[in-house]
Amino acid sequence: MSHISAQEAEEGVGTDLPDRDHSDRGDKKSVRRQMLEEFWFYFSENKGAVGGLVVFALIVLTAIFAPLLAPHSPILTNNDAQLLPPAWQDGGQWTYFLGTDAIGRDILSRLLYGAQYSLFIGVVVVVVAVTVGIAVGLIAGYVGGWVDTVIMRVMDIILAFPSLLLALVLVAVLGPGLTNAMIAIALVLQPHFVRLTRASVMAEKRREYVTAAKVVGAGPLRLMVVTILPNCLGPLIVQATLSFSNAILDAAALGFLGMGAQPPTPEWGTMLAEAREFILRAWWVVTFPGLAILVTVLAINLIGDGLRDALDPKMKRS
Repeated sequence: MSHISAQEAEEGVGTDLPDRDHSDRGDKKSVRRQMLEEFWFYFSENKGAVGGLVVFALIVLTAIFAPLLAPHSPILTNNDAQLLPPAWQDGGQWTYFLGTDAIGRDILSRLLYGAQYSLFIGVVVVVVAVTVGIAVGLIAGYVGGWVDTVIMRVMDIILAFPSLLLALVLVAVLGPGLTNAMIAIALVLQPHFVRLTRASVMAEKRREYVTAAKVVGAGPLRLMVVTILPNCLGPLIVQATLSFSNAILDAAALGFLGMGAQPPTPEWGTMLAEAREFILRAWWVVTFPGLAILVTVLAINLIGDGLRDALDPKMKRS
């Protein structure tokens, strides 16, 4: 009587003949290629998502190459060029294409470097929130019982507070700063991943392939991480994309309130906070950072909409 491993049970392979192994590997590559092609087909049908992807790619490139693209240092002041208008307005200078702020810093350079901070905040927050949220959600969904009850009540308490208000309170306790702002935002966003992971795990753990893996001796950790989790990633990827934009918005809001990145850091929310008193007489100081936040968040949300269409079977159109 032949014995099969847990990995083979999960993959539906019951023999270890060499030719069959080569055939299986070829079949898996073909299946992966078909899945990628199908994913791109449904994603590309959403023209808004494709446009958002192009815009977001441009933003990422500007952030990466900001030191090469920025005409000035983002923190360099010029007392002879305070509140200069954009170059196409009367009094503007082409050396300061988008104008300057109240202490003569170049708006364009600060926007380019600000993209680095905003994207960095989004990546760190999402990675922390996803990692912790998935781990806690896996435990809650798989173990169940009182463990599930305790975890979900804690998540309900976090969700009971407005996210920005809770993040503001946490930063006030931890102290103003970019690092503490990222910790607070990650803590606020992680309940969404916990609840989503838990629901997916509870739906998947009763399926036949999980039972087969148990029968051949797969342990709880392997069942959770290797067997169940890969089948729960679709909605988590969409949620991660939307949380990325929320993280950028919340970081900008905390920076605007003086609890996030501190001056002279060229973070978009901090730039808005510094420009509040000049709204009426220097529109460019407020408008361009606000547009940068708007365009970035809109592009990410459009990508998330496309990912939902591509990854959710219910959204796929025949």
